[in-house]
Amino acid sequence: MSKKENEKKETVDQQIVEDIEIVADTDEDKSSFGKTPQGVVKDLKEKLKICEGERQEYLLGWQRAKADFINARKEEEKAREEFKKFANENLLLHILSVMDSFEMAFSNKEAWEKAPQEWRIGVEYIYSQLKKILEGHGLLQLHSIGERFNPMVHESVGLVPTDNVSKDGVIMEVVSSGYSLHGKVVRAPRVRVGEVKKEKD
Repeated sequence: MSKKENEKKETVDQQIVEDIEIVADTDEDKSSFGKTPQGVVKDLKEKLKICEGERQEYLLGWQRAKADFINARKEEEKAREEFKKFANENLLLHILSVMDSFEMAFSNKEAWEKAPQEWRIGVEYIYSQLKKILEGHGLLQLHSIGERFNPMVHESVGLVPTDNVSKDGVIMEVVSSGYSLHGKVVRAPRVRVGEVKKEKD
């Protein structure tokens, strides 16, 4: 064999060695290079198990993110509804002064009875209409007479002496009505509370 042919053969052999090294350096071929078919299958099963674990992890992460997003939307909608409920609070509280005027007129029974009956019926009808509109917006009158005085709800403006022990600490009179808006007290009723007379020594 001539020198030229030897050099050509060595070049081809070197190229084959380099090609084998490149193939052996890849992950899949490195893991399966020189292994039996059973070994290759075992490696593939292990890789599949890892992939399934990662898939489950990504799926759970996605489900958590989706649940967090849904909960955030629900919280936002709830906050929006709460805002809408109390958006008219100031306007409704201003209207309460009109309700007070009606009730003040009704409370003066002697003067009220002197007014013509047709006029009284008309005014009472307007009052009931206004009250119904306010109730439609969640504003309700608090009926306090007979309830035990609660400083978190009521405002005491005086005491009513009583001999009845069961009336002690109980609301006897309402000076001005209280109101709640969707369950929240927005104006405390001003009341007079029963107090048992103390015996003199």
